[in-house]
Amino acid sequence: MQTGTRTSDYDFVLPADRIAQTPLARRDESRLMVVRRESGAIEHRHFRDLLELIPLGDALVLNTTKVFRARLLGKRASGADAEILLLHEIGDGTWEAMVSPGGKVRPGRTVHIAEGFDVDILEITDRRTRVVRPRASGSVMEAIERHGHVPLPPYIARADVPADVERYQTVYAESPGSVAAPTAGLHFTPELLAALDRKGVRRADVVLHVGAGTFKPVEVDDPARHVMHEERFSLPAAAAATLNDVRRSGGAIWAVGTTCARTLESVVRDDGTFTEHAGETRLFIRPPYRFRAVDKLITNFHLPRSTLVMLVAAFAGYELTMRAYREAVDEGYRFYSYGDAMVVL
Repeated sequence: MQTGTRTSDYDFVLPADRIAQTPLARRDESRLMVVRRESGAIEHRHFRDLLELIPLGDALVLNTTKVFRARLLGKRASGADAEILLLHEIGDGTWEAMVSPGGKVRPGRTVHIAEGFDVDILEITDRRTRVVRPRASGSVMEAIERHGHVPLPPYIARADVPADVERYQTVYAESPGSVAAPTAGLHFTPELLAALDRKGVRRADVVLHVGAGTFKPVEVDDPARHVMHEERFSLPAAAAATLNDVRRSGGAIWAVGTTCARTLESVVRDDGTFTEHAGETRLFIRPPYRFRAVDKLITNFHLPRSTLVMLVAAFAGYELTMRAYREAVDEGYRFYSYGDAMVVL
């Protein structure tokens, strides 16, 4: 059987101290592993060196989604703690949410978040999440932003702090809707973006709202049996026009993160061009997959057995990806959301 087609192929040992718990003082001081597909060479640089690596005329694709304070901590009627993670708004004031403890937060119950802010539990979905209705004395979204917490991923073993409001967010975030940051973009600073713009690097903004399913490991050994989470995305007309222009002129398309890669690969047409589009994607990119939209990939280091590391392997090649991950561990790279980055050329 071809290597890289089983979930167990993506197991690797990661010491706990390699999992970044806090961001660096400056975003673009993160380390950058440069992986060259053609030669298999691996270099160790810093994220700010992207300015040297991206030629003028190429396009940088950024996901401008914005993380909202989706984590609500409250009390049940008994006085016991409860947690609600809002995933996305369904309509008519209701949301899909994950809850804890699952056995106690049942339909018909209410979780009290703060004075004038409660969440009613309405029903259980087929995938064991909940349909809930937040109630507030004023605007529900204002109450969520006032009383909610930054939804740090479960491998960051601490409570959120005020600094996370800024740092677990890209500097170009605009469209609220994500419960996890598009982490490859966390390394960009306004100064680096401005320098890339002055150099003549084009920019195309897309939106993909990241769901909690991004952290879900693949629990079956045949990835084809994994049920991929859906995520809402949009490719605006202006971004499509930029990408088409870059393609016509012979430039390369750089996807900043797996979210941009999935967005572009979900909408690219058979002739390699793009058009304005919005919808939901369940695209699961894994070996063997032929990329039609993405030429270069900027990404962080991902969880073992995750759909994200499989996407990187589909782009860089399985053997090179796993060699790069082993080298990252040996070289002391910081992993996951607040960790270092990789660029695959």
